[in-house]
Amino acid sequence: MPDTESFTSLQQQIRALAAARNAVILAHNYERPEIQDVADVVGDSLGLSREAARTTADVIVFCGVHFMAETAAILSPEKTVLLPDLRAGCSLAATIDADQLREWKAEHPGAVVVSYVNTTAEVKAETDYCCTSGNAVEIVNAIPADREILFLPDMFLGAHVRRVTGRTNMHVWMGECHVHAGITPQRVAEQRAAHPEAEFLIHPECGCSTSLLEAMSAGDIDPTGVQILSTEGMIRRPAQSPASEFIVATEVGILYRLRKAYPDRQFLAADDRASCQFMKVTTLPAVLNSLQKLEHRITVPPDIASRARLAIDRMVSIGGGAAPANAPAQLVGE
Repeated sequence: MPDTESFTSLQQQIRALAAARNAVILAHNYERPEIQDVADVVGDSLGLSREAARTTADVIVFCGVHFMAETAAILSPEKTVLLPDLRAGCSLAATIDADQLREWKAEHPGAVVVSYVNTTAEVKAETDYCCTSGNAVEIVNAIPADREILFLPDMFLGAHVRRVTGRTNMHVWMGECHVHAGITPQRVAEQRAAHPEAEFLIHPECGCSTSLLEAMSAGDIDPTGVQILSTEGMIRRPAQSPASEFIVATEVGILYRLRKAYPDRQFLAADDRASCQFMKVTTLPAVLNSLQKLEHRITVPPDIASRARLAIDRMVSIGGGAAPANAPAQLVGE
């Protein structure tokens, strides 16, 4: 692993070349710390999509995964969108393709398709509304109650949205993120028992979220101190909370940003093994190489891009509302 001096030198080279190229560097909350530090903007999928849509830069270097760079290319077709490492895929996006979605739609004619942003451009082109974890409930609530809904691809987020909205005519695709699915109720229970005063922040993609919500509904788990949040909701939460300690149930990369933003608080991973191999393939040398060679450029065929654009525009325009600071187990954030 390079030392701090090497990181600093690479970061300086990257910033200088980005300025020369009129490039903006966008990094997801799950990226390596040194990648977050060199980025112009760090955020979640929705926030980074909004930045990609409004940037005046000529080049967008997307330090995230492939579907995020595709979304940026759809929103800013006149820009050069670069993905530093083509290995940066997504296990959740890979659980459904456009052919599978078309078959599912044929089984439910007239249904409204709501796709989580973690999907390919081809899937988005077959979608009525894209959503994030922060505005999924709001989008589903806006759809007439008598319309069937096909929600994809994350089964844990889908189960949560169906429970919160009470939609009995909402069908959920059985897909999952390998990282979030690995965060188990048992591991969460162990951490909460070890840190009883900590507030518990959980992403609705997590494998423990469905069973946790069911247990809270049944009265088996005390909902006090439980907040179901998107990644940006997690970033905002400590500023609203009196707690000094937080257990965080999502990919461990977010802990760096939280600790940097709130050095006086303690942040613990619900499961320290929850690391996304795809997010971690992006390195400083890869970012520098991407800027030097303007590779790897991500483009989307115009016919797919035009069909996907409406669903993405709806996602970008609708943001999740912030819940009161004392409201337990609610979905907030972007």
